[in-house]
Amino acid sequence: MLEPRLFAVTQHSTTSDDYYTPAWVFERMGIEFALDVCAPPGGIPWIPAARHYTQEDDGLVAPWVGRVWMNPPFSDCRPWVDRFIDHGNGICVVQVSKSHHSRRLWEQSDGVAFLAGFPFHDGSTGREGQVFMPCWFVAFGDECVEAISRLGVVRKIA
Repeated sequence: MLEPRLFAVTQHSTTSDDYYTPAWVFERMGIEFALDVCAPPGGIPWIPAARHYTQEDDGLVAPWVGRVWMNPPFSDCRPWVDRFIDHGNGICVVQVSKSHHSRRLWEQSDGVAFLAGFPFHDGSTGREGQVFMPCWFVAFGDECVEAISRLGVVRKIA
């Protein structure tokens, strides 16, 4: 049985959760993904993913395969982080917080990288801007840890 959807309606326009990872991050990481699990309608053209899930596809219940990219809605990233940890293959960017899911990422991932003052691409305005909390890139898998190491210093989890 499928779990309830995170969002009751399909997204047709940008929201306060629409802060996209800029193209230079993917260029620097130099890695491709099988799936972007939290994409806006139509996907984001600069994210190197073979497929993408939108709210309509409901990435929380749709099957995840291969290496995933995840920039979840920051308004409620806990279920996304739980699913990402269970999948165990990919890279995500999430806000740093005093939360159970942040602790789980710290303890269970293969590596994390912090980028001070990281600017996101604002889906509403088209400009880059910072979100209100510091963010970190979290990786599962050796290739993913290597990719985030091209962004900054990585703390590898033993």
